[in-house]
Amino acid sequence: MALQTQVVRQQLGHVLLSPAEAMELDVVGRTDAAVLVPLYIDDGELHAVFTKRREDLRRHPGEISFPGGRQDEGDADLELTALREAEEEIGLPADAVEIVGALQPTPTIATGYAVYPFVGLIEPGRTWTLSPNEVAQVLELPLRDLRDGYMRQRLIRRGLPIRTDTYVVGDHLIWGATARMLSDLFERIGPLLDG
Repeated sequence: MALQTQVVRQQLGHVLLSPAEAMELDVVGRTDAAVLVPLYIDDGELHAVFTKRREDLRRHPGEISFPGGRQDEGDADLELTALREAEEEIGLPADAVEIVGALQPTPTIATGYAVYPFVGLIEPGRTWTLSPNEVAQVLELPLRDLRDGYMRQRLIRRGLPIRTDTYVVGDHLIWGATARMLSDLFERIGPLLDG
């Protein structure tokens, strides 16, 4: 069954946290940060937009994540942080995003961030403008393929083995905080993908 934007909007509104509810939740982390989880429907399928970070970055080099970053003093709230960062990183203007809810905030273990994810609907077929200092590539991946690519894997990070949730599509590996956000999303919208 092909997904319709109006139906998806309503169903997401029922299963996601409201942005206000999410911002009231406490999560361990020294620094508050936010990400945008941009979703769109194309050819009846729900897709998510990710960034692949540059390999020469000091924090999270080469990792796949949602566009986002730490809260600036001028940001009125974390939702605005997510929207600002998405515009800075991939050229997605705030007025092209309809925030439909939020996911459970999650900590980053190694870098000490408390990350608040906000889910937004966008139109398909966007042209991206990448931040040359941060983003190597924009990935648009079908949620069904991501969910089907789930597995627990043993990874070596900073010389130490860890067992963690991962999502693999082709040669794209998503793990860590972004994988935890995807797990939360899939728990909430599973029936929507099975439609």
